[in-house]
Amino acid sequence: MYIPNLSDSSPLKPDYLRQLDQWSFTGVMWSVTVSSLLFLTLPTVIVLITSFGAGETLRFPPSDLSLKWYISLLDLPEIHETALTSLKLAFLTTVICVVLGVCAALALASSQTGWVQAMDTLVMSPLALPGLAVGLGILIFFNLIGYGINFNVLLISHVVICVPFIVRTTLASLSQLSSSLKDASTSLGATQIYTFFHVTLPLIQRGVITGAFITFLSSFDNLTVSLFLSDARNQVLPIQMWSMIENNLDIRVAAIAGIVVILTAVLMTAMEQASGLSQFFMSRR
Repeated sequence: MYIPNLSDSSPLKPDYLRQLDQWSFTGVMWSVTVSSLLFLTLPTVIVLITSFGAGETLRFPPSDLSLKWYISLLDLPEIHETALTSLKLAFLTTVICVVLGVCAALALASSQTGWVQAMDTLVMSPLALPGLAVGLGILIFFNLIGYGINFNVLLISHVVICVPFIVRTTLASLSQLSSSLKDASTSLGATQIYTFFHVTLPLIQRGVITGAFITFLSSFDNLTVSLFLSDARNQVLPIQMWSMIENNLDIRVAAIAGIVVILTAVLMTAMEQASGLSQFFMSRR
C-alpha cells in the first residue's frame, strides 16, 4: 500500500493567498520593468529637453525654449567635418563587417569540427574585453610594426569591435534556417553561390540587417577605441563632443546629442518598416 511522504509535501495555500502571491510577483516585475525603462530613457529625455533651452548654460528644466543652439551648429565647421568622418567611418565599418560577419557565421554554422566553440568565442571576444584595453592593444600593435595612426587603423579597430554583432545576429537567423532548403536547391542543379544569393541570403536578411544597424550605431558613437586611434586629421564626432565638455559644459553638445537621438529614432523607424526589427528580436525569445 502506498503511503505518501508527508514530510515532503506542503499544505495547499488558500485561493486568496495564491492570488496574493501572483499579484505580488506581478507588481514586483512591473516595478522592475518601469524602473529600468525610466533609468534608460530619462537621461535621453533630459538631454533633449535641455538642448532646446535658450540660456547660455546647461539647465534643466530650461527657463525658455529656443532653437538657437541647433542653429549655431551651422557655424561650426569642425562639427561638420567630424560628423562626416564619423558617418564615413561607420558606413565603411558596416560594409566590411557585413561581408566578414556573414562569411564567419556561415562557416561556424556549417562546420562540424570540435573547434567551432573555440572559434565562436574568439570571434566574440572583442565584446568581452574593455574598449580601453582593445584600443590600447591595437595602438601598441601598430606601433610595433611601424605603422602610424591614420584612418585605416581607425577603420580596422572599428571592424574588430563591431564584427561580432553581425556574426551573432546572422547565426541566430541561420539557426532557424532548415538545411533541407539548401539541399533542395543543390539537388536541382544550383551552384552554392546561386543558392546563397537566392535561398540563404533572402531568408537570413533580417538578421543581417539587424546586425548592420547595430554595427553602424556602435561604430558611429564609439569613444573608447577611437580615443586611442584617431588624430587631428581623423577626428570623430564623439571625441569632438568630449573635447567640448572637457573643460566647460558647452550647451551645443546637448544640441548635437539631440540631433543624434532624433536621427537614430528616425533610422530605427525606417528599419522597422523595412525589415521588422521588433519581429526579429521577438522571434529570438
